[in-house]
Amino acid sequence: MARKRLGERIAALFGKKTEGDTFFEELEDILIEGDLGALSAMEITDALREAVRAARVKDREGTLALLKDLLGEHLSTMDTVPDSERLNFFLILGVNGVGKTTTAAKLAAYYRKHHAMEAVLSAADTFRAAAIDQLLLHGTRLGIRVIHQQPGSDPGAVIFDTLESVKAKGGDIIIADTAGRMHNRSDLVRELQKIDKVVRSRLGEGLYKKLLVIDATTGQNGIRQAEIFHEAIGVDGIILAKYDSDAKGGILFSISRTLHIPLAFIGTGESYDDLKPFEKEAFLSSLLSGS
Repeated sequence: MARKRLGERIAALFGKKTEGDTFFEELEDILIEGDLGALSAMEITDALREAVRAARVKDREGTLALLKDLLGEHLSTMDTVPDSERLNFFLILGVNGVGKTTTAAKLAAYYRKHHAMEAVLSAADTFRAAAIDQLLLHGTRLGIRVIHQQPGSDPGAVIFDTLESVKAKGGDIIIADTAGRMHNRSDLVRELQKIDKVVRSRLGEGLYKKLLVIDATTGQNGIRQAEIFHEAIGVDGIILAKYDSDAKGGILFSISRTLHIPLAFIGTGESYDDLKPFEKEAFLSSLLSGS
């Protein structure tokens, strides 16, 4: 039997009686199992119980509206509109396997389609030859320039070359893929800090954002991943990838609540168009309806 998503379980619970200790206990369990984390789940459930009591809400719709407001307090969004007057640089972060390279290509396609911006892809994940080849393939399919070097090259040098290429040949937005090997955290942190230093020293007055890709199916491990990258160079926004199939989505609330990192984009499929800016209201409405 397929595992139910968080929204489906909440919708099923709200189809029953929405009062009494049993209801709130079941809701807390659902939130925990939906990857919100025990502390967040307990705080939200307790707050909902108090809000229902204070407002004397008795019906399903009123209780659901209060829950939506409470969940919304744990989510913030990032402005994803690029600066048309400056060079934009998006550094894509994340552990191996979360879909960083594909997400980088989707971002390039998104900004070209919706903002008419010329994107340049930078293959700074030089640790995996497959990552370079994959980004080159995306570039060919999309007709987008990809700056790269040989596998094993210095990632900072790739970033440097990318910035020099854009200055010489033009481009509105650079989207840089990075390595995400976690077996040696110290190496990862040093590499990212070096890349960050190159960007800051060469970008000048450009707009610089660091976006962390989180796999929606990864569960509470996503919090630890976010902590490591945030501590290393700071994260400006989260991209939730693979928000389909049996993904539960509750990890967003934990990351936003714990680390105060806003949500930037959400990916829902394999095609280049399956990436869009994160919209809190739409996400909550979809989540609580079980759709």
